[in-house]
Amino acid sequence: MNIEPSSGSPERFNLYDELQLLEFQDKFVIKSHQSPNHGFSIDRRDGNINLLYGDTNLESPSNTSTIYGVVGTIRLVVGTYAIVITSRKEVGSFLGFPVYHLMSMRVLACNEALRFATGQEKKDEAYFMTLLKAVESMPGLYYSYETDITLNLQRRSKLVEGWMSKPIWKQADPRFVWNRHLLEELIECKLDRFIIPLVQGSFQQAELKVKETLSTVTLISRRCTRRLGTRMWRRGANLDGDTANFIETEQLFENEDFSSSFLLVRGSIPILWEQIVDLSYKPHLRVISHEQTPNIVVRHFNDLNQRYGGIIAVDLTDKHGEEGQLSAAYAAEMQNQQNVRYVPFDFHCHCGSSNFDNLKILYDEISEDFEKQRYFLIDSKGNELEEQKGVVRHNCIDSLDRTNVTQCYLAEKSLNLQLQRIGVLTLSEGISMFDEEYGKFRTLWAEQGDEISLEYAGTYALKGDLVRYGKQTIFGMIKDGMSSISRYYLNNFHDGVRQDALDLISGHYTVSRNSDSPLLQNSLEPFPKTVSTQIFPVASALIIGGLTATSFTLQQGGRNEHRYVSSVLFAGITAGVVAIVKSNGRHLCSRPRLCGLL
Repeated sequence: MNIEPSSGSPERFNLYDELQLLEFQDKFVIKSHQSPNHGFSIDRRDGNINLLYGDTNLESPSNTSTIYGVVGTIRLVVGTYAIVITSRKEVGSFLGFPVYHLMSMRVLACNEALRFATGQEKKDEAYFMTLLKAVESMPGLYYSYETDITLNLQRRSKLVEGWMSKPIWKQADPRFVWNRHLLEELIECKLDRFIIPLVQGSFQQAELKVKETLSTVTLISRRCTRRLGTRMWRRGANLDGDTANFIETEQLFENEDFSSSFLLVRGSIPILWEQIVDLSYKPHLRVISHEQTPNIVVRHFNDLNQRYGGIIAVDLTDKHGEEGQLSAAYAAEMQNQQNVRYVPFDFHCHCGSSNFDNLKILYDEISEDFEKQRYFLIDSKGNELEEQKGVVRHNCIDSLDRTNVTQCYLAEKSLNLQLQRIGVLTLSEGISMFDEEYGKFRTLWAEQGDEISLEYAGTYALKGDLVRYGKQTIFGMIKDGMSSISRYYLNNFHDGVRQDALDLISGHYTVSRNSDSPLLQNSLEPFPKTVSTQIFPVASALIIGGLTATSFTLQQGGRNEHRYVSSVLFAGITAGVVAIVKSNGRHLCSRPRLCGLL
């Protein structure tokens, strides 16, 4: 169903969907294929943007190519860099308007002045350029040329008349615009038809046929940019109450007669806590004691109350060990929250690794409040039939794997209520009775979970089989094992750079050109990189060699008693190296250099 503004509304604002990139010796020129006189140039010496007035280029470009949008621009120590979309894929539609997955980007360097820079400036610029290279491969970016995809259906339905005629970047919810910081110069130059708000998250869509009723189910997840980051370097909340890995997920159901929307949110536990990588498989969790903690929790839930209504806060963490200490600190802060119901549910205790159906215990506990929250429903004429009056907020430690499983379960419950409400199903029926369609539904949620996990943890989600099939399979266990190993490697040896890249493009770190050293907060000396790329492999080789030698000499001990002495010596050396590596684990890992944890 295409949700259009009323017939008397001004025309909808559309973006240019295909652009021409012309490369000259002194500038880049970007102009519309549809309107060749509309465009702008970027000076390759200083990065300044100038609007085009007609065809003013007399010389021939050195290269011409087609691009599909401009992500934005960023000024670094010496140069300015423009990021453009070089390939895209249409993945479905949002309320009738095509949605695209950004497949690849290219960074255009406007840094001719680099040859006049000092040695330190060149070194700093080189590091920032490395970060931009990391940005080129960021996963899960989506956009539309014809509509804003940051606003859910319920919010869109309450917009004032004429809102859709505004430039799309003005319509967008800034929380979910991934490239908001990169768009500032384009906005300043009033290049409205070139400005594409990108959403990071997931977009999944499937056609369902339930009892001869054709419908479309869309799953769109929107990642908040206020505390953007990677799994181990962005945990908990900041002082403003913004949490890491905060995502709004909207499940849309559309057929010829009705459109409905159901919202869920997730986010890290909204207190101050950290889990710093130190080469151990499971680094220690630490709750940070701070006088502002009660205010942080209040700010977080006040913001959710204003946006979504009443909140059911489901805490899926373990209730023992370090997770239990963190959960207890969270529960203590939740005792005095208004308009929020806090529900602790130890997922691992109740569900283990395969008892997906035990989520019924959680549902039975919250079902009355959950069903009162409802969902948003309109008919084909846009008349509002139901309104969602609250939202369930989920968290586990990462707000990924356990959260994915639980959100899928509640989304199924809501979809059943919606299908019953519009008469597709009777009160005794559910989507799970239709095997093929139910499989499609669960696949949507499994693939969404994978994509969100790739963005935050760098790997596919764990427990994906529970979402996809409702049980753990051998293949799923192997996949989870491989993902766990990959997470360990990425979190310890890669995510520091990835965190810096996210801090840079989101504007959490800005480069100053007015000081002798633009990197005042943290020096970019190469020590951390040297340690992690040189010392750690040597230490690993010594440990493996020591263990091998110890094992070999022990096996040979019966032939030569002197080999026992060698075994003890090798074992002692190995233990010493292990102790050194363990005590210096934090220094051996890839660490962010631009911003602090808060």
